[in-house]
Amino acid sequence: MRRFIRWFLRLLLALIVLAMLLLGAGWWWFHPAFTVTPGVVYTTRNGHELTLDVVKPANPSGSGILVMVSGRWKSDPKKFQAWMAASFLRQGHTLFAVSHLSQPEASVQEIVEDVHRAARFVRHHAKDYDIDPARLGVFGGSSGGHLSLMLATRGGPGDPNAADPVDRESSAVQAATVFYPVTDLINLGPSTENLHDGGPPKSFRKSFGPTAGDVEAWKTIGRQVSPIFHVTKSLPPVFIAHGDADTLVPLEQSTRFKEAAAKLGREVLLTVRPGEKHGWPTMIWDAHLFANWLAEKLR
Repeated sequence: MRRFIRWFLRLLLALIVLAMLLLGAGWWWFHPAFTVTPGVVYTTRNGHELTLDVVKPANPSGSGILVMVSGRWKSDPKKFQAWMAASFLRQGHTLFAVSHLSQPEASVQEIVEDVHRAARFVRHHAKDYDIDPARLGVFGGSSGGHLSLMLATRGGPGDPNAADPVDRESSAVQAATVFYPVTDLINLGPSTENLHDGGPPKSFRKSFGPTAGDVEAWKTIGRQVSPIFHVTKSLPPVFIAHGDADTLVPLEQSTRFKEAAAKLGREVLLTVRPGEKHGWPTMIWDAHLFANWLAEKLR
């Protein structure tokens, strides 16, 4: 009996030590060394300053990642925490956590304009942030995924005659990683947001401006802000993760986007998570895969 007790206590101690080591390793992984420059103003909208936080890793690789801080096209700078992007920082990516004015105070169209402005701003200040302006990626989920794909599909040259030198820069990105993005606002399919009346998503009737309630006007507005209608041969590589049980943004939003890109010979990698809805517990692992993939694409 005494021998058994000693054996049991040793085993218990070993398990406690192992648990402490695992907890310590986890804490270490999610707390890489970095510096933060918060609240950098990149533009204004409706009297509000719009900001981005610059998160620089200890060993920057020269790549920059725009992180779309957005859910339901609402944004709060405090929602971004650097530990969430530990894998990105450990790959040497410098992060730019972009916040925008929330709908309905800003329309989705205006939000899209503003994230393009953020990309131009970061590119214009590339030397200040020690990044290569030709190695810019984007990351986001849900509405942040939508905004990411709007940059991937519609990012491009600025106005060479603009008075503001920032607006002369390109808003193009060289790679995009996204979770469950809405790609086609005209054809919402089996989404719980689809009222089947030809109009905007039911929870966002006021999010696209005062004319979006008109069905004919919506056809134009919805098409303008739907990435699937802007896929071209210039589309950069895209990596999407999507759950096949998502009823808010059904999987077909991603599969149809991938098919549209494939027709033009463009790369869209789609990882489907069986049984998962609009978010899942192991998304941090998918973010790790995103970070590694971006490191490869943004060499």
